[in-house]
Amino acid sequence: MTTHSSGDRPRVLVLGAGYAGLTAALRLAPHARVGLIDPGHRFTERVRLHELAAGVRPDVSHPLSGFLHPAGIEHIAARATAIDPAGRVVATDDGRRLPYDRLVYALGSRTAPAGERAHTAHTAETAADLSKRLQDGPGSVAVVGGGLTGIEFAAELAEARPEWRVSLHSEGGVGSGFSPRARDHVLGVLRARGVRIEEGRRIEDPGSADADEVVWAASMVPNAELAAAAGLPLDSSGRVRVDGTLRSTVYPEVYVAGDAAAASSARAGALRMACATAMPMGSHTAASIISELRGRGPRTFDYGYLIQCVSLGRRDGLVQFVRPDDSPRDRFLTGRLAARVKGQVVRSTVGVLRTAARRPWAVPLVPGMS
Repeated sequence: MTTHSSGDRPRVLVLGAGYAGLTAALRLAPHARVGLIDPGHRFTERVRLHELAAGVRPDVSHPLSGFLHPAGIEHIAARATAIDPAGRVVATDDGRRLPYDRLVYALGSRTAPAGERAHTAHTAETAADLSKRLQDGPGSVAVVGGGLTGIEFAAELAEARPEWRVSLHSEGGVGSGFSPRARDHVLGVLRARGVRIEEGRRIEDPGSADADEVVWAASMVPNAELAAAAGLPLDSSGRVRVDGTLRSTVYPEVYVAGDAAAASSARAGALRMACATAMPMGSHTAASIISELRGRGPRTFDYGYLIQCVSLGRRDGLVQFVRPDDSPRDRFLTGRLAARVKGQVVRSTVGVLRTAARRPWAVPLVPGMS
C-alpha cells in the first residue's frame, strides 16, 4: 500500500454501483477515501427486473445518494473510459484523470447479444420498456433461456399478464440445475400458468422464436472490455482472471468483484454470475483492502453456496437447497412458503446495503459475508 502523510487516507476507486461495487464501497468508507465511479444516480435491483417487466412493481431502483451520503462516499457521476494500472489512474468521459491506491473493478455483466437480431428482443436491462409494451396487448411473448432469469420472467409474465400467450424456450432442460423433483415442480407451475415449454432447441436469433415480443435471457457476458484494454488478463469466458484473494493476477492493486471476475473458491469451485456471489465478493474485497491497510496481507476468498431461489409469480416459488459447490440436494421448499423466503432474500440485499451505509462494521455478521 502506498505510504501516505499523516491524516491522508488511501484513495480507493470503485468502478460500478451494482451489488458488488456498492457493497465494497460502503464497507471501505470508514477506512479510505472512496470514490464510486458510475454514470447513473440510482441503484437497480436486478433480481427484481422480472417484476418490473410484468408491471407488478413500478420501480425497482433506489437513489444512490441514500447509500453514499451517510457513508461519506464521493459519487463520481461519469463513465470510466480507460484504466492505467501502471500509473494507477482511471480516465473518465468528462475528461478527468483520477488517481488511486487501490481499484475495485465491479462493472458486472449484461445480457449476451443474440446474433444479428432481425427481430428486436427485450432483455432484463429493458424491463421498463417491455412493461410498457405489454400494456398494449394481447399477443404472444417468447422467453428464450431456461435458467433462473428465464423461468422468473416466464412465470411472472404469465401470472400478471394473462392476456399474453407466454412460451419458454431452452436449448437444454428448463431448470436443469435443480433436483428432479424440484424441476418437476417448476415445470408444473409454469404449465399451470399456461406457459408453453419448448426444450432441446437452440434459438439463434429472436426472429425465429415466432412471437410478437421476445425476451432474451439465454446467457450473460461480463463487462470486462475496459479491463482487457488495460492489459488485465481474461479467461476463456471473458471474465477477468483473479487470484484466490480476488486480485488481478498481474496487477495486485486491482481487485475484481462480481460478475466480471473469474473467481473460484475451494468449496464452491468456479463461481457463477449472481447476486448471491456478487455481494460476498464485494464485502470480501473490502475486507482484504482493510487488511492491507492494517499491514497484513489480503485474505483468501472462501465461499460456499447454500440455496438457489426462484420466484414463480407472486404466490409460488422454489428454494432449492444446494451443496457448497452449487449442486442440488434433494431438499427444497415450494409454494407460498418458498415465495415468502425468496421475497425475504431479495429484500435483505437492500437491507444489507442500508446497514453497510450506516454500520459497516456489522456487514461481516451477515451469513455468507466476510
